[in-house]
Amino acid sequence: MRNVDVLLHRDFVIGTTDPRLFGAFVEHLGRCVYGGIFEPDHPTADKNGFRQDVLALVRELAPTIMRYPGGNFVSGYNWEDGVGPVARRPRRLDLAWMSTETNAFGTNEFIDWCRAAAIEPMLAVNLGTRDADAARNLVEYCNHPGGTALSDLRREHGWARPHDVKFWCLGNEMDGPWQMEAKTPEEYGRIAVEAAKMMKWIDPTIELAACGSSGRRMPTFGRWEDAVLEHTFDHVEFISLHTYLNNYAGDTAAFIASCDLMDNFIDEVVAIADTVAARRRSDKRIMLSFDEWNVWYRTRRGRDARVKPGWPVAPPILEEIYNMEDALAFGGACISLLNHANRVKAACLAQLVNVIAPIMTETGGPAWRQTIFHPFAHFSNFGRGRVLRAVIDSPTYTASYLDPNGPQDLYFRLPAVPYLKLAAIHDEKAGLLTLFALNRSLTEDMPLQVRIEGFSRLEVAQSLQLCDADLKAVNTKEAPDRIAPLRRGELGR
Repeated sequence: MRNVDVLLHRDFVIGTTDPRLFGAFVEHLGRCVYGGIFEPDHPTADKNGFRQDVLALVRELAPTIMRYPGGNFVSGYNWEDGVGPVARRPRRLDLAWMSTETNAFGTNEFIDWCRAAAIEPMLAVNLGTRDADAARNLVEYCNHPGGTALSDLRREHGWARPHDVKFWCLGNEMDGPWQMEAKTPEEYGRIAVEAAKMMKWIDPTIELAACGSSGRRMPTFGRWEDAVLEHTFDHVEFISLHTYLNNYAGDTAAFIASCDLMDNFIDEVVAIADTVAARRRSDKRIMLSFDEWNVWYRTRRGRDARVKPGWPVAPPILEEIYNMEDALAFGGACISLLNHANRVKAACLAQLVNVIAPIMTETGGPAWRQTIFHPFAHFSNFGRGRVLRAVIDSPTYTASYLDPNGPQDLYFRLPAVPYLKLAAIHDEKAGLLTLFALNRSLTEDMPLQVRIEGFSRLEVAQSLQLCDADLKAVNTKEAPDRIAPLRRGELGR
């Protein structure tokens, strides 16, 4: 491959990454909670039942905000079931994942876990089977200091200090027919704006995300965002986006190119949000919360493949095993998020443990890093700062990407995919300039020439590379470091 040239300047900036860009997601789904972050009988568990081996890996992964309790689960969830004495909490049938929910872990336990992990909590309210009243009651329970029935109930339950949750999601994927009590954009917009009003009357300091389309290929995409924001514009700060990358077609080149569709999705939602603002003659700008994103496909297709018979408790479902090529596509998604730091102000990797996750565990046994753990850890630990606008001169290739997650298979044509995908982050406080670079060629090394202007002096502090000759290689309990970052000098091993 010919030289690929990159031009950067200290003063040409896209935006500054918000700390919430590096978030993740915990849902009552499979073994994400039970056997994942919470396993009271595990040898490493603390007095709260939190697995300390998992917490150690979470701290290394360094997520900054955590979405909870769903996901599809939240659209049938009664938050009252998950608070109070555990022995008196009801067991419920969960229609999202055809499981039995014990409610042994709920809102207060989640807040305690977030504090143990030094992570900001993000809570979603049920706007499927519940309504605005239940949503504002949860805000009062969590955030009001005391002196009312619900705030005093929290104190009675053992949490005297308010949880002070600042980021709230107004439901989940309400455009999806798979969702409990899915809604039209008008139906959702009406309930979302009423919930938003009352939630902010309880606590004016909170920030709210309205549900956007649950995927770019949804038949209502665009019309949904426009209608929902017409209702909620004055009451929310964010609109959400969800994307899962796949390789159903077995086309690695197209798979690694698919993260560019995230860029298109972001740009389109920004345009719609700004159109709503323009119609209102408003200078307010709605920010984006990309609160579900990942690689997910082997365990995804067909509801029967995703559930276990007999309404089990925490069954092992959606436990995607990630390989090297998954990590490459995943890394490209990280770069897409960084390069939209001016408008994507929050994002959540879905999910955290066991379920389509960077961390895997064995019940009663060890925990280990999946291949996608490493690009996220680099993204979070080194992606804080000013994102520089890069001018890239790279050869390109064409790709046709299959997205079959819907009533019909769709192919998205990508006519000019640069072999190089890159983001540059300047951390002024630490005095670091970090380049995230993805070589999308499957056959050739990439000679990379970077010209950097506006800095008085630069020298290479560290060079890390995630690579392997076998793109299907995975990490396992027996070989947890088969895929791991290599430093300069180790690349020949």
